[in-house]
Amino acid sequence: MDAIAKPQGCTNFRLRRLNRMVSRHYDAHVAAAGLKTTQYSLLSHVQSLGPLRPVDLAQAMNVDASTLTRNLKPMLAAGWLTQGEGPDARSRLIAITEAGRAKRAEAQRLWRNAQMELNAMLGVERVLALHQLVDDSIALLQRAGFQEEDSNDE
Repeated sequence: MDAIAKPQGCTNFRLRRLNRMVSRHYDAHVAAAGLKTTQYSLLSHVQSLGPLRPVDLAQAMNVDASTLTRNLKPMLAAGWLTQGEGPDARSRLIAITEAGRAKRAEAQRLWRNAQMELNAMLGVERVLALHQLVDDSIALLQRAGFQEEDSNDE
């Protein structure tokens, strides 16, 4: 009689370890454009969704307001994003500048290279299977009542 296989070790530890390794891989590539992957993500979100209010951007990126504010500061200072007046006197809108579009395009080329290298290292079939497993796991956890929380590590 075959024993039923049981997971050994901590799932959280394994996922965090994989996440750190993959994050370092992408960070190393995108750094050639002078960006962190979180900054590339911020430029991408604003380019595709903006101009938009900071609260809407934070929600779209699943980060809290203080994290967004901290991440916006260097992007505004570099001239890649602007913060202008919104539809009323109390609101502001975040928009991407032409310099920001150019910086995002530069980083996107580097990000694609990182993705292609990861595909080559792991194999396309494994990457596709990993994507499917992650997506399925997220859906199952959401159905069980788990919600994504605001991230403070971006």
